[in-house]
Amino acid sequence: MQQIKELLTMYRREVAIAGIVLVALVGVFFASGRGRPSPMPTAQNQPVVAHSSRAARRSSTVVVDVKGAVNKPGVYRLAHGDRVAEAVNHAGGFRDDADGNQVNLAKQVSDQQMIYIPMKGEHINADANSGGVGDQSDKKTVNLNTASKGQLTTITGIGDKKADLILAYRQQHGQFERVEDLKNITGFGDKTIAKIKDQLSV
Repeated sequence: MQQIKELLTMYRREVAIAGIVLVALVGVFFASGRGRPSPMPTAQNQPVVAHSSRAARRSSTVVVDVKGAVNKPGVYRLAHGDRVAEAVNHAGGFRDDADGNQVNLAKQVSDQQMIYIPMKGEHINADANSGGVGDQSDKKTVNLNTASKGQLTTITGIGDKKADLILAYRQQHGQFERVEDLKNITGFGDKTIAKIKDQLSV
């Protein structure tokens, strides 16, 4: 113990200088920020970006149901902003009996939209005509004076036999003046006409 005291007394100056230098070095180290722990990079936003990308992809497409006088009726996925023309192309294009004059091919399609392409001699209501396409609430009618046999058989309650009778009546008597004239044909009673009246026009 006595020897340690003697050593400290002998080298007191050196010990003091070493202590001062050590304190100065520690101060410089912390002042420069080297002693601060680096912040860990976060990935909190990464899942949000991925989710946003998936949502963007979903919102960039629409699903439409194409019906009527097209070659391949069905449900199709289109790009957001596509027109009715693209929907018709996906469905194989117009059939030969399609009435393209009633269709607004330039109208943008919307998700869950039903696009109906009428046949020649078939008329869709004014709302459908203004938009060029029908939806599930649109009422389409078949013109008794211009419809073909195939068009007549699309009416509920009119089969091949009744369609032939309508064509024969039209050939013998000329045009129908009103839908109720069907009563002049065998098989068309008041109840039958009442059921199909909304689907027919003259």
